Amino acid sequence: MHISLGLTDEQVLEMYRYMLMTRKLDDRMWLLNRAGSIPFAISCQGHEAIHMGVAYTLNHEKDWVCPYYRDLGLMLALGQTCRDQLLFAFARKEDPNSGGRQMPGHFGDRRFRILSGSSPVGTQVLHAVGIAYGGRLTGSDHVVFTSCGEGSANQGDFHEACNFAGVHRLPVIFMVENNKYAISVPLRKQVAGESIAARANGYGFPGVTVDGTDVFAVYQAMKEAVDRARRGEGPTLIEAVTYRLQPHSSDDDDSSYRSRDEVDLAKKRDPIQLFRNYLVEQGLLSDDYEHRVIARITKEINEATEYAEQAPDPDPSDLYRYIYATDEGR
Repeated sequence: MHISLGLTDEQVLEMYRYMLMTRKLDDRMWLLNRAGSIPFAISCQGHEAIHMGVAYTLNHEKDWVCPYYRDLGLMLALGQTCRDQLLFAFARKEDPNSGGRQMPGHFGDRRFRILSGSSPVGTQVLHAVGIAYGGRLTGSDHVVFTSCGEGSANQGDFHEACNFAGVHRLPVIFMVENNKYAISVPLRKQVAGESIAARANGYGFPGVTVDGTDVFAVYQAMKEAVDRARRGEGPTLIEAVTYRLQPHSSDDDDSSYRSRDEVDLAKKRDPIQLFRNYLVEQGLLSDDYEHRVIARITKEINEATEYAEQAPDPDPSDLYRYIYATDEGR
């Protein structure tokens, strides 16, 4: 399958490594939160296949990304490290996302053209359209990827962004990571028409629903969308259907709105296990190789945790930096 899509053996093994790294880093942040070491954690478990399907279709030298808070794996595949993410979780001065100013999940890194996110969900889709329109005005050929949950797709920001992008045929890819719950609100109480992708028809561009637990399904849809955008054919809306395997955040008790049987059933479609099964069937993944990869990831996360725990806090004198206009740096 991967060869027919243009992916090499090395690339799919790298995808698997990033998926494992994402899951183990996510687990570490949950543990740190439960131990009282970090104040907040928000999980991406169940979304890892989406992240890899996206990362391997973008041009990392020129394309822009306006992510949402569950895109940890995408951030790692774009170039951020476990140390970057743990500095973020501990709100340290060296945190490249915000210098310790933002909560975890509010990604932003100018090194990799990742636009800083904001707590009001869905605002990033409007920013993505603005970046795409700016590229049109300046003659740039970059593609802009933006993502959100299905709950955010029910807000006015999403409609305005899609409508403007459709009218101007902008090179934007809207990814809705549909994990069935807007915090505690199930999909059936959010969307009467069931399909988010079907809305694209009203905006004048294609919409497609894919299995978000299947790396290759996401990759194929993304590649077609990226190619369309680069040809000047406008936006695409991709609805990647998956399931959130953990509570919404460390402050959420998901047992109040979904049963353990439901969660256990969803775990049978864990994207990491599904991808592992494929790699084993193809003769690409051995137990020895996997053990060595896990050992390296564990070592990296342990060292990153130790570094972040001891890293300095932000300087209080910098509290108002970037808030008010100054002559600094002119």
